[in-house]
Amino acid sequence: MTALTQTNRSTQSFPVVRKRKSKTDPTRNKTAAGLAAWLLALLFASPVLWMVLTSFHSENDAATNPPSVAANLTIDAYKEFFGASSGVSPWPALINSATASILSTVLVLALAIPAAYALSIRPVKKWTDVLFFFLSTKMMPVVAAVLPLFLFAKTAGALDNIWFLILMYTSMNLPIAVWMMRSFLAEVPVEMLEAAQLDGANLILTLRKVIAPVAMPGIAATALICFIFSWNELLLARVLTGVVAGTAPVFLTGFVSSQGLFLAKVCAAAVVISLPVLFAGFAAQDKLV
Repeated sequence: MTALTQTNRSTQSFPVVRKRKSKTDPTRNKTAAGLAAWLLALLFASPVLWMVLTSFHSENDAATNPPSVAANLTIDAYKEFFGASSGVSPWPALINSATASILSTVLVLALAIPAAYALSIRPVKKWTDVLFFFLSTKMMPVVAAVLPLFLFAKTAGALDNIWFLILMYTSMNLPIAVWMMRSFLAEVPVEMLEAAQLDGANLILTLRKVIAPVAMPGIAATALICFIFSWNELLLARVLTGVVAGTAPVFLTGFVSSQGLFLAKVCAAAVVISLPVLFAGFAAQDKLV
């Protein structure tokens, strides 16, 4: 008994020390991740911010090497872009770009949604071959098709025609739209479609009342991508259009010349032409998230 009592007392007098597991602070990790995200965002946004700053400089200050950050600010480049001295207005080019981009996006969605429905919800035979056929049309570079398209447009009398440009933009964006919409429509629950069939809904009513509300984020993302591709397209617009149907990117290239200074004017034009794409992105932001 005496030995056992002494052993218990010795054990109580020397408690066992347990090692605690080191845990990282989640707040510190979130702060570090947020700081890294902000630094990465500033790194990607720095060329855009520099372009905006350069657009408010004079041509002489914009052409200095290295450029002067603390130079005086002015809106002369924007006045020049809107034709203060030359009298050439950018509004026809901006309207042409808006018309071609919006109408081609609407046509792409009108064709891509039924095609994606047939390839995902009601798959046709050899639907994988059909998808790869759509994708194969994007493998040829556009520059390889410029000459045949130019000769065809010249023969058909469609040069400098906005409707022919809309047709080209529709065919250019349709394969990407079909692939994107197919992946979104594949996630639509089959039970909803079966319920619509039991209620007697036809294909058009099913697409409009059942599939469209569920796939609205995918439709918004596809529309935004097609709009951006059409708005930024330069090669086809440069070759197939002229004075009447010229788009905003073509108008922007007109400020680049072999004589004189043009950097501030080009930056001002790029800022104005980029605004519709930024507005479209902000408008569809909730759908994209």
